This record gives sequence, structure tokens and C-alpha cells, in this order.
Amino acid sequence: MIKKEIAEFIGTFTLVLFGCGAAVIAGEQIGVLGISFAFGLALIAMAYGIGGVSGCHINPAVSFGAWVAGRMSFIDFIRYAVAQCAGAIAGAFVLMTIVKGQMAGYDVAASGLGQNGWGAGYLGEYTRDAALLFEVVATFLFVTVILGATDDADIAHPAIAGLAIGLTLVVIHIVGIQISGVSVNPARSLGPALFVGGQAMEQLWLFIAAPFAGATLAALRYRFCPCSGTACCKK
Repeated sequence: MIKKEIAEFIGTFTLVLFGCGAAVIAGEQIGVLGISFAFGLALIAMAYGIGGVSGCHINPAVSFGAWVAGRMSFIDFIRYAVAQCAGAIAGAFVLMTIVKGQMAGYDVAASGLGQNGWGAGYLGEYTRDAALLFEVVATFLFVTVILGATDDADIAHPAIAGLAIGLTLVVIHIVGIQISGVSVNPARSLGPALFVGGQAMEQLWLFIAAPFAGATLAALRYRFCPCSGTACCKK
């Protein structure tokens, strides 16, 4: 099991370092589209790098959805989530250390680490309710794609699952960056928020609750809805 935990740590570390790193270090140069692809490509790379070891969840909401869908035990979900959160915190710490190496200095509290948020002064200045709705819906769709693309029925194609999932994350970011910075991943939100503090920590609850809610809905649809999941596909 430790191999899976190490894989999830590395995967989440990579997602935060390069996804949030793209926003913090190169955001002005690459814009929303570039940041979106940074998150998606990081996920694709890890899907093929560690997918064979742990399944490459690198997201507590995805692991929770897998548990609700009956694909993993609760204790395995806990172990995955701990490894993912640790990886996200480590990734954010390394990113913070790098950006503080600027000759002119870098104020993490003022300039951030790609943390999520909403309201006045945050990106598109969308409301809390808009951010909440987006995060629930986006996570629902994201986990729906993940469960479908990795299903063991004949309609799933494991060789391209990582590509489908990564591109889904890209389009979610293209639409959602201005709304909430895009979480759909409690660990990804936790890492930067811990070091930025202040408003990022005050608003963190939404980026934990909403992804878990969206993942639960997707998992229940997969497990119990007619014509969804393995049982239906094999009829």
C-alpha cells in the first residue's frame, strides 16, 4: 500500500507545483488558456506515470467518489487523502520557496500562490454562490468522466483514459478560473491556502465541501442510476 501512497503524494505534488506554478510564475505571459493546459497536462503526465500504481486520483474528492462508487475501501480513501494533502502542501511549499527567490522579493500574502477564492478583489469577482455552484457542477462532471473513462466495461478505453480526464480538467479551468480559480480538488486548495493564510484560509471550506458534494453526486449516479456503470454496460 505504501507504493500507492507515495504515488499519490508525487502526483498531487506535481499538480500543485506545475499547475499553481504556471499561474504564479507565468500567468501574465500565458493567460487563462496556458494555466488551464498546465493543470491538465500535469494530470495527463501523472496519469501515465503513476496510474498503474495508484490509479492517479491525486484528489481527495476523486478518491471519495471512488469509495462511494464501491471501487475502494474507506480506509484506503483515508490513506489516499492523507497522501494527497501532504503532496499538495509539499508542492505549495516548494513553489513558495522558488518564488521567494526573486531578487525583488515576493510577498506570498499579497501576491498569492494560486489559491482559490471568490468575491471582491479575486479575479472575476464572482459571488460565493456562483463559486459554490461552479465547484459542485464542475466536480460532478469531472468525476463522471473519471468513473466512466476508467470503468472496466468494454466501452472504456484505459489507454486513453488519462488523456480524456486531463482534457476535461483543461476545459473546466478555461471556464472556471475567473469564477473560483478552479479547485474541484480539496488538496489542491489546501496546499496554497495554508501558506497564503488570511482570506484563502477563511474561504477554504467551500473548496473542500463543494468538490466532495459534486463527487458524491457523480458516484451515486454511477452506482445506482439505470444505464450507468459497469452493470448496465455489460447487459
